[in-house]
Amino acid sequence: MTSFRVGDATRADQELYTRARMVEVSCGTCGALVGVKKNSDQHTSIQWGEGGVEACEEFAALAARPGGRAVHAPCPRLAASIAAAVDAGRVEIGATDGY
Repeated sequence: MTSFRVGDATRADQELYTRARMVEVSCGTCGALVGVKKNSDQHTSIQWGEGGVEACEEFAALAARPGGRAVHAPCPRLAASIAAAVDAGRVEIGATDGY
């Protein structure tokens, strides 16, 4: 396996692109903690915290079905919690900084 050196500038770029403007939101049902960023009304980036997917009751129920859970399927309960955070002004909409 090839190994690449990652410089400080690359690490800074990775941090900026993956975590800039992320706001922590907790699901109102299961308590799963995620990082959320909304670049527009239609675009929501979600970074799941450690153990978050496992804590999600909706994902557990879907995974128990025949065929399992579609990986791209969102949790409607978490989506409602994120919408509430947006409505409360905790999560801003818009990439004013370009990220």
